Amino acid sequence: MRRLIPPLTALLLLAAGCAPPRTGTLGPAPAGPSPTTATAATDPTTPPPSASHSPTAGATTGTPTTAAPTGPDGTLTVQLWFARNGKLVPTRRASPATVATSRLALTELAAGPSVAETAAGLTTLVPAGTQVTRIAGGVATLLPPAGFDAGGAATARLRRAQVVWTLTQFPTVRRVAFAPADAATGRDDYADLLPPIVVTAPAIGDRVGSPVTVTGTADVYEATVSVRILDAAGQEIGTAFTTASCGSGCRGGYRVDVRYRRPAAGPGTIEVYEVSARDGSRINVVRIPVQMAAGR
Repeated sequence: MRRLIPPLTALLLLAAGCAPPRTGTLGPAPAGPSPTTATAATDPTTPPPSASHSPTAGATTGTPTTAAPTGPDGTLTVQLWFARNGKLVPTRRASPATVATSRLALTELAAGPSVAETAAGLTTLVPAGTQVTRIAGGVATLLPPAGFDAGGAATARLRRAQVVWTLTQFPTVRRVAFAPADAATGRDDYADLLPPIVVTAPAIGDRVGSPVTVTGTADVYEATVSVRILDAAGQEIGTAFTTASCGSGCRGGYRVDVRYRRPAAGPGTIEVYEVSARDGSRINVVRIPVQMAAGR
């Protein structure tokens, strides 16, 4: 005799196996807080203990810390979100490793773009002196300097978005609260400040070789993302296209390897764009100036 499964049990099993997958993304998703890395700076005025006998000095000095991987050469690469034409644009910095990663990120954000990034139109609205006073329960609390919200509502919101998108790359930070009494906000609260195409790699000024891997997120027609590589003279030396994991009304991630041919190393440009459904022109173009190795 066959054993019958009760109707309620069958429904639960069916529901468990049919949950729709999530395909949209706003960028690298911060992981949940880890009990071994999450740090709450409960008293920012506490003097630091001697580093000679405290292997976790960053967790007790009053400087909030977050966990981030370091490279084999002892450097830490952080992602910074600058502004261009009223939208958020990512880039990267490699610095000596530190446990005070939130402080490092905010310091680099306030320092502003490099010469190459400035030439590409990037800027920062974040002033020096912006400090994280506490990280607990996935929320980083900030003490902004005087005048932080100056410049009008749109400018102040873009400034806050820079901070939120930069700090939430770390696994212990999912949302950011601006003292004294603002509610915590996360990346989704500023998703409208992303351009249709975001390029997370390569970054402006990177050295690349063939094939070059281009990654990012996009919300474009039929999720189709196109890439072309130009030499210093503007001649097209490589092309490719791919589809994002979501598109036409939702944001999805993309990744594509693009080969190029050039006889010698030198400067070049990676263009990532959408092909207009109306006339076939290139629209929503993102240009990334890079240094290119010879390729064939």
